[in-house]
Amino acid sequence: MKKITMINIVVIGITIVGLALGGCANMSDTEKRTGGGAVIGAGAGTAIGAASGSAGWGAAIGTAAGAAGGYLYDRHQKAKESDSE
Repeated sequence: MKKITMINIVVIGITIVGLALGGCANMSDTEKRTGGGAVIGAGAGTAIGAASGSAGWGAAIGTAAGAAGGYLYDRHQKAKESDSE
């Protein structure tokens, strides 16, 4: 039986979240940007974590940082849109 590693679990999780976000056309811009940031952060965190020995922690930290970044980007975009009106 093949050993299931933390990296496999994280990759599967990222894939599921990515597919879920891609299939939700009725999501708000904030939800799309925050979710997209979380997926990108999880992928980057997994890669960095795997290189340093802890893919799981890297993915968790990357997901949180990516979601926060996506949310802040959304706030910035909305501020720009309201300023131009």
